[in-house]
Amino acid sequence: MPSERDILHRGLEAFAELGYDRASVRELSGRLHVSHNFLNDRYGSKAAFWRATVDFALQSQLGRMPPVDPAASDEDVLRQVITSFYRTTLDWPHLGRLCVDESSRDTDRLDYLFDSYIAPMLATIEPSVERLIASGRMAPMPIDVLFFAMIGPLLGLVQAPLARRLGRPDPASRQEQEATAESLASLVINGLLATRTPGTRTPPGLDDQT
Repeated sequence: MPSERDILHRGLEAFAELGYDRASVRELSGRLHVSHNFLNDRYGSKAAFWRATVDFALQSQLGRMPPVDPAASDEDVLRQVITSFYRTTLDWPHLGRLCVDESSRDTDRLDYLFDSYIAPMLATIEPSVERLIASGRMAPMPIDVLFFAMIGPLLGLVQAPLARRLGRPDPASRQEQEATAESLASLVINGLLATRTPGTRTPPGLDDQT
């Protein structure tokens, strides 16, 4: 019998590769090398197993992100959170792929990802973002634009087949992967902190006080 960690890890891979609907209980059981009744007996349902795999990955990824230094400047907070988010994604690329897939479907699974993952991450940087916008050091933007500016480059870390076709070494060393994560994070951060564009509308909840 596989360990609990192996079961959750293989389950996450299956959901990321197949999508929730195509990952049938039969398919999952085969990939996990367990009996057909195992998932229902252990977790109660496929939906509950999906949440268990997501919780497992989230706790592991978020647990590796260093706490925000309360004495850090707002620019440093933004830089620290985005950079550590990208770097920890390297260890959990299937979670990133799962989030990309689920984000195109209006389901309770997306609600779960938003409440457990997306909203807490945004809450970490929102006070700093508000102050940066108010001081004019960051252009005002809708919260959805801010989020997609941050999350979009994650495709460069989790879409390995496309990255290979674009010339990335295969397999890439850990050092090369971390360099990619740092480069993507720098592009996003430098873009967000660039000179503000006059006339850009203020995002809901992030007041432009300048």
